[in-house]
Amino acid sequence: MNELLLTKLSEITDEEREILNGKKVVNRSLYYSDSKKDEIDSSRVLKNGRLIDIRPHTRFIHFPRHTHNYVEFVYMVSGKTTHIIDGEEITLNEGDLLFLNQHAVQEIMPAEKDDIAVNFMILPQFFDEAFRMISTGENPLQDFIISCLTSRNTDSNYLYFRAHDIIPVQNLLENLIWNLLEDEPNRRSMNQITMGLLFMSMINHSDQIVISDSSYDQSVTMELLRYIDTMYRSASLTEFAFQHHADVYTLSRIIKKQTGSTFSKLLETRRLEQACFLLKNTSLTIEDIAENIGYVNLSFFYRLFRRTYGSTPREYRKNEQ
Repeated sequence: MNELLLTKLSEITDEEREILNGKKVVNRSLYYSDSKKDEIDSSRVLKNGRLIDIRPHTRFIHFPRHTHNYVEFVYMVSGKTTHIIDGEEITLNEGDLLFLNQHAVQEIMPAEKDDIAVNFMILPQFFDEAFRMISTGENPLQDFIISCLTSRNTDSNYLYFRAHDIIPVQNLLENLIWNLLEDEPNRRSMNQITMGLLFMSMINHSDQIVISDSSYDQSVTMELLRYIDTMYRSASLTEFAFQHHADVYTLSRIIKKQTGSTFSKLLETRRLEQACFLLKNTSLTIEDIAENIGYVNLSFFYRLFRRTYGSTPREYRKNEQ
């Protein structure tokens, strides 16, 4: 990270100075509107009129169990912090990201001086542009990530992303932090687009996304969506079930429950997404494209494409050029 930025984020805040001078508990007036409710209020931590804001994580003190009435994500700039999310302990190391939806119950262990983290506080409507950017391809994996961040689901209220070695993600986060700290012109559009690019990079590295270990259904669904995303040409539920020591019936039930769709439909959606990409960006023949995405029966591919998009592959290519 840029040295000036790191120095700014490392400064001892007034709140931390009070803690170092002997204050033993969190100053609730900085975070909570209701003295009897352990929910951090966006009106306390976001500047008036903002959809997104940041603040360095407060070090040297234990944060007891709490929720948020906004979406939060934590970026570990340096060092490490330990969080307990819905009863599950997670240690963030340098470069890691932790996304929490509004239903996650969080507790944070005391951090030391060199444990520098940034908390992003985000109102849900801020994500509209970012989600629009990553949803254009009707990709089931994208949809699943969005649902984990926005839906009430007691099995998975967070996403943990190991991003230490992913340079594009680190660059995007640094840009986002800089824009928010320096109050850059046109910041809302810039920040929303940067968030969209961040999600795109996460999807490109979805093998680094961790969902709550307590949910087998969530974990196996994520694995299956990754499998479809990369192996769409030859993907088979039977093969996936064999690889994961599961039976086809149980997997089918889990997939339907978690995604609202079947394996066949998810695979079909991914194949057609790839077909559209090849039609727009290559000169491959329709027959070669059909074979490339896993359809040996050209007539079936034509029927499926027309039923989905209301045009033939050839017409689609012509309209997109």
